[in-house]
Amino acid sequence: MIGRLVPIIIFVLLGGLLAFGLKIADHKTDLPSPLIGKPMPAFSLPVLGKPNEVVKSDDLLGKPFLVNFWASWCVTCRLEHPYIEQLAKTGAIRVIGMNFRDEQPDALAWLQHNGNPYDLTLADHSGRTSIDFGVYAAPESFLVDANGIIVFKQLGAITPEVIDKEILPRVAKQGSFTN
Repeated sequence: MIGRLVPIIIFVLLGGLLAFGLKIADHKTDLPSPLIGKPMPAFSLPVLGKPNEVVKSDDLLGKPFLVNFWASWCVTCRLEHPYIEQLAKTGAIRVIGMNFRDEQPDALAWLQHNGNPYDLTLADHSGRTSIDFGVYAAPESFLVDANGIIVFKQLGAITPEVIDKEILPRVAKQGSFTN
């Protein structure tokens, strides 16, 4: 009898541990970013699939944009991708993809298969730019104003709630957002 209860007890304990871990993971978005209110890090990166075409951070200035760090190997990126596509389709803001520590053929195939919502996709093969932005793990996104100041950081997936409660209200406040 006790031998039959041991697997059940272990299963219940593992389930409780998993639920506790998911609750902790849910609060990772509560981590503050030291970059909020500061200029985005300077970078010079190739366009994904066009290694001779280089974009500098200053080239993006003039209009607000969302920088989305993603990778083909990132499971959560696949989950958030439809929401990034929806946001991009609204035309409310430019969405810049930042391919994070990925192999170019994998990244290009991923976009081909899942759709490419990005106005521009840059390749951060070394991960140096992601480190400068303070990226913990993909996906992470940064809302940047027209002057290059980071106004919001999303750790983890972009969701409809994040779009509706965090991103779009900031974009709607164009007067204060693009000072």
